[in-house]
Amino acid sequence: MNHHPNWKMETRAVHAGRAPATPDFTPTVTPIHASVTYRYPTMEELDQVFAGTREGYVYGRYGNPTVTAFEDAVAALEGGETALAFASGMAAIHAALLAVGARSGSAVVAAQDVYGATVSLLGGLMTTQGVTPRFVDADDLKAVEAACAGLRPVALLVETISNPLLKVADLRALAEIAHRHGAACLVDSTFATPHLVRPLELGADLVIHSATKYLAGHGDVLGGVVVTSRELHSELHELLKMTGGNLGPQEAWLALRGIRTLPLRMRQHCQNALHLAEWLQRHPRIARVIYPGLPSHPHHRRARDLFGDGGFGGMVSFEIAEAGQEEAFRFVEALDLCIPATSLGDVYTLCMVPAHSSHRSLTPAERARIGISEGMVRMSVGIEAAEDLARDLDQALATLGGPR
Repeated sequence: MNHHPNWKMETRAVHAGRAPATPDFTPTVTPIHASVTYRYPTMEELDQVFAGTREGYVYGRYGNPTVTAFEDAVAALEGGETALAFASGMAAIHAALLAVGARSGSAVVAAQDVYGATVSLLGGLMTTQGVTPRFVDADDLKAVEAACAGLRPVALLVETISNPLLKVADLRALAEIAHRHGAACLVDSTFATPHLVRPLELGADLVIHSATKYLAGHGDVLGGVVVTSRELHSELHELLKMTGGNLGPQEAWLALRGIRTLPLRMRQHCQNALHLAEWLQRHPRIARVIYPGLPSHPHHRRARDLFGDGGFGGMVSFEIAEAGQEEAFRFVEALDLCIPATSLGDVYTLCMVPAHSSHRSLTPAERARIGISEGMVRMSVGIEAAEDLARDLDQALATLGGPR
């Protein structure tokens, strides 16, 4: 079912990626196609599908109808021409970088506080393969411009909302800088989702999501997706066929089911996050609260302009006053309703210490340089009652006593 260009986000989320009609019936729910192989009435038709001159499926690594439905839904939400799904968000980031030319002798400029595994991918694996990474403060547009001018990178990689410092990127300005120096602009928009912003409309060339998070939304799927143009899709698809990081049909079906309620969930995530950020800001045991919805956030005005009435996201980071690793661990262990687990974007609230989860691959000096302290807690606010969440945070903080 094709999406109508005038459909609102809520309608697209419900109807995009629906199963196509058959001669006899149309399933209301997109089915799970578990088959790895497909047959056709004639070898000529099969050969045409192999050649790409006819639409169809021949082998699971080349494509799957259920996965295609998920890809179509994400492309519709992001306003992209096409999308391609992967087995994880990191597989999606890796493929996106390769698709735009990250090879031996090339360079990539990335925001300095991108997801820790992304830092490790660029600074580790891709460095050993001859790619030169340069990490810069994406909020310092002059520094980004200088890095791009000096390196002539194939890609500028940023996050719409960074992890875990929740910096909000000036996407339009960053895309302009990238294009001025011949680079593709890659935006990891996992934290924002298309409910808040659609980076392609602001000049991005590729939008990347860890579908594990808000898109699927229920903590039961591992997946990733890249939204881009048909031209880049061809390069991505060839990479996927060669490397085999495919999303399975069961996972695609679960992620597609999650997308149906994405706008509803995001509204509640955002509402709860703002409530808790304001509550934490008043708590005597909290030294700092980081949330774009607070006027104290350095990018509050930018977030308001970028996200409109959609909210400010479901992620809140905060520092416990005079806390180190021991106090942060004790706080997380004392939580009852909030779940001390990694990941984010689920219907339930998750709390974790970034220094020992998402950014544990960085050295203490690297974490300190970008502003991630041992006493920082990252909270993925769920859709529970905000009052219940506040009570749980309060009782866990009480176990630490007052600031020393």
